Amino acid sequence: ARMTPDHLKYTNEHEWALVTETGTIRFGITDHAQESLGDIVFVTLPDPGSQVEAGENCGEIESTKSVAEIFAPISGVVVARNDVVETSPETINADPYGAGWLAEVNPADPTAIDALLSAADYEAVVSAAS
Repeated sequence: ARMTPDHLKYTNEHEWALVTETGTIRFGITDHAQESLGDIVFVTLPDPGSQVEAGENCGEIESTKSVAEIFAPISGVVVARNDVVETSPETINADPYGAGWLAEVNPADPTAIDALLSAADYEAVVSAAS
């Protein structure tokens, strides 16, 4: 069964976002997204120090089936990226909400995350699409 943890926020582009203890926003793709993609073989992530805009492309995830763009869930400056998924992309399939996170952003507006979808809202988006 698909997992949609309640403590996270979500986007229509099938990404999740989490406010870390330091106030940065960590994000990745959802369980539903990794399931749709199938076996992930290659990931391109934004560089630390680069500026990302909410809803804009900031990287790519390639699977055996297709290539998906990574969209930033929030605007800000990238402060960290998860090098683990670049060397072991299958980590995203195994643990999309944990070890398979993609990047962390220092948000331009910390309250912007409040506008993202709740777990229930995201589940509704996924159900409507299937």
